[in-house]
Amino acid sequence: MAFNYLTPMLEVNDMDETIAFYEQNLDFKCHQRIENEWALLLKDDVALMFSGRFYKEQYPNTYMTGSLYIYADDVDVLWQILKDKVKICYPIESFKYGMREFAIYDCNGYRIQFGQELESN
Repeated sequence: MAFNYLTPMLEVNDMDETIAFYEQNLDFKCHQRIENEWALLLKDDVALMFSGRFYKEQYPNTYMTGSLYIYADDVDVLWQILKDKVKICYPIESFKYGMREFAIYDCNGYRIQFGQELESN
């Protein structure tokens, strides 16, 4: 039995705002949508699904203890595009574990990291 791919499904309070954030800032396209219940956004080989809130009364805030990590082919260019447009979690940096990366927050407070492997000498 093989796993084919992973597509995160994140709950959001405002579907219109979320779709606009990803389309305007990250160049995703809304591929499918069912009103404010569900949406599928695509960009290159990355897919994200968003849904309306299931237990909003019990858990009023969206949250995720981890992050979404997106590998990019030119993280420095992406940093220049995004650094003044979105809320930054941490700025671009090269790390000793071999990645150059930065992180932002989306309009729901979800952390998205963008990384690129450093060339080895």
